[in-house]
Amino acid sequence: MTGKTTGATILVVDDEPNLRRVLTAVLERDGHTVIVADSGRDAVRKAKAETRLDLLVTDYLMPDLNGLEVLESIRRQHSGLRALLISGHGTVRSAVEAIKLGAFDYLTKPFDVEQVRETVERALSAPSTPAEGGPPKSEAIKSAPGSDALRSQSIPKLPTGDLIGDAPAARKMIHQLLQAGKSSRATVLLLGESGTGKEVAARLLHEASPRRRGPFVAVSCAALPETLLESELFGHEKSAFTGAAGAKPGRFELAEGGTLFLDEIGDIPHLTQVKLLRALQEREICRIGGVKTTKVDVRVVAATNRDLWQAVVDGSFRLDLYYRLHVVPVMLPPLRERKDDIPALAGYFLEKAGRENGRPLVGGLSDSAMECLLRHTWPGNIRELQNVMEYAVVMADDGATQVLPEFLPETIAAPPQSNAPRLRVVGD
Repeated sequence: MTGKTTGATILVVDDEPNLRRVLTAVLERDGHTVIVADSGRDAVRKAKAETRLDLLVTDYLMPDLNGLEVLESIRRQHSGLRALLISGHGTVRSAVEAIKLGAFDYLTKPFDVEQVRETVERALSAPSTPAEGGPPKSEAIKSAPGSDALRSQSIPKLPTGDLIGDAPAARKMIHQLLQAGKSSRATVLLLGESGTGKEVAARLLHEASPRRRGPFVAVSCAALPETLLESELFGHEKSAFTGAAGAKPGRFELAEGGTLFLDEIGDIPHLTQVKLLRALQEREICRIGGVKTTKVDVRVVAATNRDLWQAVVDGSFRLDLYYRLHVVPVMLPPLRERKDDIPALAGYFLEKAGRENGRPLVGGLSDSAMECLLRHTWPGNIRELQNVMEYAVVMADDGATQVLPEFLPETIAAPPQSNAPRLRVVGD
């Protein structure tokens, strides 16, 4: 590592002896002083005896105190303490709580030793956290789903609220995204209905990857006509076509060293598919009107709400491009398949809408309003839920503290129509 920080005092807490020994050996080899604790209470006791403590590395799930309780307790004395939580039981909820309490990062077992060394180095090199309450509560902190994608210092404005979730389908999706993020090269294809948060997922994947320090560049392939799309992706030279007054780099070049997100990939025209295939295969592009190729170091993440295989069968999408994109497919579940996440998502979007519109509803959603949300099928998925929460904030009566059913759109608040036949009573 370059610019390595040495001489830090690090408290390692874990109830697994082998893990303690490995972490101690790795950190001491890097020149750090390591204090070891085998339980949460042992960690709190040893922290009190230390006048200097630079970093806490703690397991999350332990028999007496969990990692969050350890962090909260020790921060009362060591207010600027940075923390790294490591766990084999990672969940969205515990990760969010960790960040709110000021944890620098959150990693899951089994972990790579070099990844831990890098994370420790970044934690020691980062600015100190505020003395009270941890880092600023940005949208990313309120909603980020897990692992080292949760560094508040790295993603202060990342709108990952769409990915709040502890339902099995959501947890599987988040796990796949974070696993895919460990690779810096493999192409990822995000599949899912409209409104499921594909761009948010792509941003999370980028932040979880070794390319996190590079740019994230997004292109909506369906929003541009064929000629303009090709120019946007690959760039053009001066006078390449009418109106090309000067040379312009494309999105591939702008994303150098980072991630290129191609949204609605199923809508790109056939000629552009050919050029995209070559760019993915050869890792090089040629500007429109140019004669030389340029090597590009870009990780491509594509997304679609279409059935790409059916498009291949229909002849509108190239088979070879399909397989080039379909390296790591990740399915984003529709909201109807993760209804257990609706209360958390609704609460997040309600708070956000209240803040943005200057009308906070501090009491949240009433039980009857929540019943309406849980009953709805959400064809527009998370995007629809976000819109409904903003509608409720705008339509709430002056002085209201809770969302009531009457503040919801009629399509949400209306009782379900019974499919049972109506009985007709005929008098004598």
